[in-house]
Amino acid sequence: MNDERQLCTFYLDQYYFGVDVLNVQEVLRYQEMTSVPLAPPEVEGLINLRGQIVTAIDMRRRLELPERTSGEPPLNVIIRTEDGAVSLLVDEIGDVLEVNEDAFEGPPETVSGVAREIIEGAYKQPDRLLLVLSPEKTVDLNHSNTNEQKGE
Repeated sequence: MNDERQLCTFYLDQYYFGVDVLNVQEVLRYQEMTSVPLAPPEVEGLINLRGQIVTAIDMRRRLELPERTSGEPPLNVIIRTEDGAVSLLVDEIGDVLEVNEDAFEGPPETVSGVAREIIEGAYKQPDRLLLVLSPEKTVDLNHSNTNEQKGE
């Protein structure tokens, strides 16, 4: 019985995130994007990935974090979902990390807003907290907008 899980990790602002490697297709440097008129604000644009059109989601906007100020272009974590590939735009790529399922905890109480909906839980690391994202909830922009409207 295997109780280990591998996560592809990345950074946004000062936060450390991970997504299950089984959902990750590839990691790429910045790609040129085509903007999408009338798209939700989280959609940065579309990228052409070897002939496949992929939606790029700005994870800083998705998680309601401050805009990127470093001047460095974002990196792409391409994940597979039921609806196809989606790019998550992140600040920096981390390592593939193996974690023990026994150490998995629910989302921290301090997490609120949209982040609370899309974070599955966390793993305590020696020097930081690794927040695990739900791929399906992360790319479901209609889901979070609906919940925001209900909360008003």
